Amino acid sequence: MARLLLVVGLGCVLLAAASEPAAASDQVAALLAFKRDIYEDPFAMLSDWNSSDTVPCLWSGVSCSPPLDGRVVTLELSNSSLRGFLAAEIGSLSSLQKLILDHNTLMGSIPRAIGKLQNLTVLNLSTNQLMGPIPSEIGDMRKISTIDLHANRLNGDIPPELGKLTNLVELRLGNNSLTGTIPGSNDSVMVTTSREDQVGLCQLAQLTDLDLSYNFLVGDIPTCLKQMKGSSMVGNCFQDNDIMNRPVEQCENINGTDTDHITGGSGEKNMTQPLWLLIVEVVTGVSVLSILTLCAIAGLRRCKDRSSGDSIPWTRAISWKESTVISIDDDLLGNVPKMSRQELAEACEDFSNIIGSSHETVVYKGTMKDGREIAVMSLSVPVHYWTNYVELYFQREVVEMARLDHENVAKMVGYCKESDPFSRMLVFEYPANGTLYEHLHDGEGCQLSWPRRVKIALSIAGVLRHLHTELQPPFAVAALTSSSVYLTEEFSPKIIDFERWRALVAKPFLSSGVIVNGGPLNGVVDPRQMRFMDVQANTFAFGVILLELISGRASLSKDTDDLVDWARKHLDQPEEFSKLVDPKLKNVNDDNLGIICNAVNLCIDAEPSRRPSMNMIAAILEEGVDMSTATALRASSLAWATAELAIS
Repeated sequence: MARLLLVVGLGCVLLAAASEPAAASDQVAALLAFKRDIYEDPFAMLSDWNSSDTVPCLWSGVSCSPPLDGRVVTLELSNSSLRGFLAAEIGSLSSLQKLILDHNTLMGSIPRAIGKLQNLTVLNLSTNQLMGPIPSEIGDMRKISTIDLHANRLNGDIPPELGKLTNLVELRLGNNSLTGTIPGSNDSVMVTTSREDQVGLCQLAQLTDLDLSYNFLVGDIPTCLKQMKGSSMVGNCFQDNDIMNRPVEQCENINGTDTDHITGGSGEKNMTQPLWLLIVEVVTGVSVLSILTLCAIAGLRRCKDRSSGDSIPWTRAISWKESTVISIDDDLLGNVPKMSRQELAEACEDFSNIIGSSHETVVYKGTMKDGREIAVMSLSVPVHYWTNYVELYFQREVVEMARLDHENVAKMVGYCKESDPFSRMLVFEYPANGTLYEHLHDGEGCQLSWPRRVKIALSIAGVLRHLHTELQPPFAVAALTSSSVYLTEEFSPKIIDFERWRALVAKPFLSSGVIVNGGPLNGVVDPRQMRFMDVQANTFAFGVILLELISGRASLSKDTDDLVDWARKHLDQPEEFSKLVDPKLKNVNDDNLGIICNAVNLCIDAEPSRRPSMNMIAAILEEGVDMSTATALRASSLAWATAELAIS
């Protein structure tokens, strides 16, 4: 009997010892699968994720639970500019408590395997490009307290299985394309009954923060949710007239219209997970069976390693820059220079020197007392349209623009905010030599020689690389065109993002929502903002600007075909690159032309996911273009003038 007990005890010890390396091996495999599905990592966040490691606790963004059990409890990689898909293997991290991947570019669908994360308490996949329905398996994560999926491209119904998450406190699904009704009882009598008798979201007794704004939800709002103070339902298609809905024409076309177009999305092709990911799932299952057969041997090795005294102390991964959250208060604009209307009126000759206008804005040219030339954009908005929501969005955009500090971005000098008369103005430094569009298309273009055009192209590539990859968080120009590129007297380009402000004051935007002062602005994002985040659109636009510089043609013209369609006929054949060249240009370097045309091909790829980052495009141009003055581009603007004299 004693021998039997000894054998049983020894077996239990071996199984316990063997289970640790098996669990660690599964976690490493799951995280490496996550890494494989990320095909762009500009900040090298995953560079220390090595397959040779037996435990992942020292990897960036990974935290393990103490003591030395090696169980991954947190995967936090928000605001890391990761681009790729969310691997289904993530569901193998059985001990995971926090999955935080917001502010990246994750595409495809949310894998159903995510429902296997039974210990998860926080799920944050917000501000990505995830598509498809919300998997009903999320209802299996009974410990979850926070679900944040806002600002994606999710569609379909809200799964009623969410009603099973009795610990859920915060649910944020705003700024998507969700349809159908809100799962929950509309019977007012049920408000006074027990939660067990209710259905859908009405079962969530702990829920205090609910954001379903800016979707395409219909029907009635459940009575239980109307009484919730921390709920936001604006921007939908409800029958309730007390809620600020979308315009009627948008709601009428829900069933027959591409909602991505309605919400102001990029309109680009949806991307789905590759088929090979499914194959990986099958292979992983087979691999698990093989691993089990090696557990006893691995357990013995583990014991041997412990007996030698070698161990890895538990530690948290080195922290990375966290997402900047702007709290709205009276001091939000404290670091941005404020200018008076009177001061600007004097600089702009009593607002008589108009250099541009649209339905939403008027742009004045002025000269400050210190001699600086400025451009003043005045937002043409009646005071009764200017809601608290728009005011807070305006302030956020001022802060966003003020952080841009690059020699090829026109510096924001300040802003004007007055109530009598109602005024909202933005002040930028003004490059007085006109726009790139004017030099290429309105004049004879004789001042833009080939070396000058190449230098302008390299400078724009450099500033886009800075905005997209060096700034944190990244910044995308709202509408990058040759008209938004201004030139100094030395023909140094400077980008002014006027379009961002014109979109802000468009009337559909003005009526799109309300927010209470003091709330976090991060939670109030209009669908139009999605296009501002799309760096892929900037890459395509840069390709168009390169074509304008090469050909001298406008991107759109009544007399000629669409520039991109025309250029594609010649870009596929290197021997026809010369047919793209502006006839006014002389001494065009064929090698440089080939490098630039190849860059154009990459930028204007019809499939956005295949377009390289501007980091790569800028490197291709800087390393491939052979110019004796290329190094001057990395120096100050003063070096440009010297370089130009040497070329002329």
